[in-house]
Amino acid sequence: MGQLLEKDYDIHIKNRSLSLRDNNGRLVAKVPMTRNRMFLLDIQRDQAICLKSCLKDESWIWQLRYGHLNFGGLKMLSSKGMVKGLPFINHPDQLCEGCLLRKQSRKPFPKEVTSRAKEPLELIHTDLCGPITPCYHGKSKYFLTFIDDYSRKIWVYFLKQKSEAFETFKKFKALIEKESGYVIKAMRSDRGGEFTSKEFNQFCEDNGIRRPMTVPRTPQQNGVAERKNRTILNMARSMLKTKNMPKEFWAEAGDCAVYLQNRCPTKSLDGITPQEAWHGGKPGVSHLKVFGCIAYAHVPDQTRSKLDDKSEKFIFIGYDKHSKGYKLYNPDSKKLIISRDVEFDEEGSWNWSIGDKEDYSLLPSMECEEEVEENNENITPPPSPTQAQSSPPSSDEREVPRMRSIEEIYEVTQNLNSNDEFTLFCLFGDCEPLCFEEATRNKKWRDVMDDEIKSIVKNKTWELATLQSNHKAIGVKWVFKIKKNAKGEVEKYKARLVAKGYAQRHGIDYEEVFAPVARLETIRLVIALTAHNKWKIHQMDVKSAFLNGFLEEEVYIEQPEGYKVKGQEDKVLRLRKALYGLKQAPRA
Repeated sequence: MGQLLEKDYDIHIKNRSLSLRDNNGRLVAKVPMTRNRMFLLDIQRDQAICLKSCLKDESWIWQLRYGHLNFGGLKMLSSKGMVKGLPFINHPDQLCEGCLLRKQSRKPFPKEVTSRAKEPLELIHTDLCGPITPCYHGKSKYFLTFIDDYSRKIWVYFLKQKSEAFETFKKFKALIEKESGYVIKAMRSDRGGEFTSKEFNQFCEDNGIRRPMTVPRTPQQNGVAERKNRTILNMARSMLKTKNMPKEFWAEAGDCAVYLQNRCPTKSLDGITPQEAWHGGKPGVSHLKVFGCIAYAHVPDQTRSKLDDKSEKFIFIGYDKHSKGYKLYNPDSKKLIISRDVEFDEEGSWNWSIGDKEDYSLLPSMECEEEVEENNENITPPPSPTQAQSSPPSSDEREVPRMRSIEEIYEVTQNLNSNDEFTLFCLFGDCEPLCFEEATRNKKWRDVMDDEIKSIVKNKTWELATLQSNHKAIGVKWVFKIKKNAKGEVEKYKARLVAKGYAQRHGIDYEEVFAPVARLETIRLVIALTAHNKWKIHQMDVKSAFLNGFLEEEVYIEQPEGYKVKGQEDKVLRLRKALYGLKQAPRA
């Protein structure tokens, strides 16, 4: 007992029972008194739990959720109330192996004091980082950052080539000026060829943007952007190292790092985060999760049968920018989804050793086209892990069983010697096209797309119009499907033009989305009355029912790719009737 007391453990004896608590008040063990008036503490039994309990400390959990932010920064966030949903953190600054391995740098040089911007977009810092190998799933090797000097908010873009920097800057300028109501007055960068091209200089000159540049081979003069890029890479490396994730996920980790950095304290701002300095309100952080942890996403009732699993196992790879959802990825099926109905195991990690030879450069595009259910409610985090007891956990609690592969179930009798190209050819030989460009290579798909457009035009679904200033054109995409009969033979090729309804804004592009339908009890009652009275029931199906409903709102969509009106490519389409993918289509 003396050794336990020296280690700040609290010993409490009552009702012939001894309770042992640590210095945080958590119950470590509770044992009854034996016949010889002794208290037997089974150290061997509790050893595994003690080793595991390092992640039970809420401070460490939040340090991981915040991408290995130092404890001083976490303490500042909580003590000054800079964000919402973060508990009080008063943990002493402590070394983290992941931080040391991925973040350690040289001692700082003395820095010069410079003047700060007085309003948003008065000065933008930018820098291009790369090439980074291996390429991530979009084949990008670079990332380009923009930092607002006034708020220190960061925006990041991933590029395949340096030459894409100019077009990326034009998109960033249009987006950010429309969002803030300010205009970019100056942009500081180095003298890289991507920033000094003739078209880049001419564009800045036409828009009145000053271009303060660094002296050649003097990156210290662009210190804000250089340091931010270093911080992003350090945080991304630490997050990947903690969960032993492949380096191909560097872009997802970098994007998540920028999301977190905008919610971290900075010495350039007094008591507020960059997110608050830019938007004006304290950001909530109760939804933050540990990057790369195990996530179980709910499978909607419409996409599963009665006996299928109600959730699917993924890894968490970031936060969706366009909805209150999490980005999840399944390395086995290479499936990327966005979901809000998720339960997290923040201490769990994916077993990457099983798929060491897999090529993760075949990941799907991050621009997930799945429709995401909107919900105005805040994302509610799952409850904190319960306190571990002194008794060992049951076998069901230790590890979630994974599904066995085909090789584990059936004996492999022959090894096929085939190269990767042949394997991919077999995999995609008889599948639906994934994009418009792929579909145009096949005359069958071109014909069904022509038929779809003719049907829409005949139905007078839209009309050519000029986009109004207070509206935004919604994008469209093609969805392709091969319909087969019971024998597996191709029966029909189907192409459907679908609106990207997840980009619609409530109150502008749509109002009510509820569609009244008959209850099953009512239908059964009608059928019962029909059978009792020997009546006849006539069943009918309205072809393309969604395309026959008239819209009450003023909705604009982009002209579909490959079918833009010649000479009027800058115009949009005003919808007169509903289109697949719109949120109000079922109601219309």
